[in-house]
Amino acid sequence: MDKIYLCLAHMSGEEQKYIKEAFDTNWVVPLGPNVNAFEEDLAAFVSGAGPDGRAVRKEVVALSAGTAAIHLGLIMLGVGKGDEVICQSFTFAATANPIVYQGATPVFVDSEPGTYNMDPQLLEEAIKDRIAKTGKKPKAIVPVYLYGMPARMDELMEIANRYEIPVLEDAAEGFGSTYKGQMCGTFGEYGVLSFNGNKMITTSGGGALICPDGESKKRVMFYATQAREAYPYYQHEKIGYNYRMSNICAGIGRGQMTVADAHIAHHRWVHGMYEKMLGATEGVEVHSAPDACMDSNYWLTTIRLEGVKDGGLQEPAREVLDLQKKLDALGVETRPLWKPMHLQPVFKDAPAYVNGVSEQLFRCGLCLPSGPCVGEEQIEYVIKGINENL
Repeated sequence: MDKIYLCLAHMSGEEQKYIKEAFDTNWVVPLGPNVNAFEEDLAAFVSGAGPDGRAVRKEVVALSAGTAAIHLGLIMLGVGKGDEVICQSFTFAATANPIVYQGATPVFVDSEPGTYNMDPQLLEEAIKDRIAKTGKKPKAIVPVYLYGMPARMDELMEIANRYEIPVLEDAAEGFGSTYKGQMCGTFGEYGVLSFNGNKMITTSGGGALICPDGESKKRVMFYATQAREAYPYYQHEKIGYNYRMSNICAGIGRGQMTVADAHIAHHRWVHGMYEKMLGATEGVEVHSAPDACMDSNYWLTTIRLEGVKDGGLQEPAREVLDLQKKLDALGVETRPLWKPMHLQPVFKDAPAYVNGVSEQLFRCGLCLPSGPCVGEEQIEYVIKGINENL
């Protein structure tokens, strides 16, 4: 069998039409008709009714990467030198790095076991402690939708609103996931999407920032295009960035939007197959939504190996690494769960509020192939490999 990858990009067939249009009209630079249309498609996709029935209308800016979106979101929230930003510890480094770009300090908060996402109790503990120690509130809160799983947004938003701290949602892995019917990425002041090559839809590389309204969108676009002022010559009064998406990449995105719902449905089907077929495998637990109000896109299905020995904090348990190596020899790509940010050497001096959850998940967890190219035959092969090598 051909190598089975975690999540390969899958083209709709429509992408070439939009790319050809860009070449035919010579719109091959950042900005252009595809960028505008892709932003409209995304805005329509993430907008809709909230849990209370009220319309949730958002605007979207297409950017060069999800990391760029996090950076611009922090800028829009006024994060600067000397500030602190509360950040989920169990995530990829791209969530935390932009905080440092701004001269701010990340304050890491651990996960709760149901969703693997930010623990509301620890969040409030961290806020109180930072106020007591620094005399001021953290400037922002950055929760993450890990592997597509919604966080406990009611609790997180209640705490954020009570302390009047804005929320920037990292929904890079959560495209199409919903919490109580509302799209992830639309609860806070800003939300982040990623279209990297292995995400739910791709633009080969790229991302987007979900904005609350048209005025904030204009401001984000200003910073994303080198902060050029409205003069007939080049005048700059703020530091800007070259963060806009190209018209070519946006053309890929427009084609991908035609299969976005199908991709999400397929990932959910793959997860359901793993859940069903691994149900009888002793010592393996498939991570599923802990609450009916959470509809994950299951970007990657993850499993936990139970009863593994303590491998320390700096690497996964031996059993996890051995299984990964054996599956790789069979042509199956897997990956340990994210190493928490509070364990990363680069962030060793950052404040952290931990409960051991993310450390344990890092030790015993593994991501399984889940993309659009994974069918029933591939799933059976992966499960056979797991059962024979545990």
